[in-house]
Amino acid sequence: MIDLQPFWITFQLALITTALLFVIAIPLAYWLAHSKSKFKSIIETLVSMPLVLPPSVLGFYFLVAFGPSHGLGQFIEHYFNTRLVFSFGGLVVASVIYSLPFMVHPIQSGFSGLSPYLKEASYSLGKSRMDTLRHVLLPNIKASLLTGIVLTFAHTIGEFGVVLMIGGNIPGQTRVASIAIYDEVEAMNYHSANVYAGILFAVTFVILLTVYFVNHRYAITKRL
Repeated sequence: MIDLQPFWITFQLALITTALLFVIAIPLAYWLAHSKSKFKSIIETLVSMPLVLPPSVLGFYFLVAFGPSHGLGQFIEHYFNTRLVFSFGGLVVASVIYSLPFMVHPIQSGFSGLSPYLKEASYSLGKSRMDTLRHVLLPNIKASLLTGIVLTFAHTIGEFGVVLMIGGNIPGQTRVASIAIYDEVEAMNYHSANVYAGILFAVTFVILLTVYFVNHRYAITKRL
């Protein structure tokens, strides 16, 4: 009998991570697309680091930083009465940082591809920066927004190293689907592992197929 709880935890984690990153990534991507600050390259590098660092490295530093014996972990536990290590909250924080480039990069690319005349025309009509962003720029990068949302969601579903390091393997709390597959393989229950893996494969395939289809239709519509 397959335990479906790891899938519920996985999809819950992916939804929360995607929602948080959507809010965080839009202003960050906008700044990266238009800023001429000398610190821009440093910020871009930090945002992109999760793409090249092994997940176990990030997971280790999260474990150290959020541990109750270290400053940040002590601060969070003392003032917020929350322990992030081996908790669902810790998974969310780690996933937000680990999936950051998958949301920021597509949105940044979308902003960079827009004509600067869009902003200038909006400003000339008396629109504020916030109104211009909400009503002019964002509607013109719908494909990039969708790509960022889908890639972030799919990437979070497939996380293993980071979630194992910071969340451990606690049934009903931090045991996500990717860890459940690892457990089944370790126990040589290949049938169960195949079912878990097959479900994740099917879900991620449908998600990615949907975004490619929608983006293709959107590109055709823009050309007409």
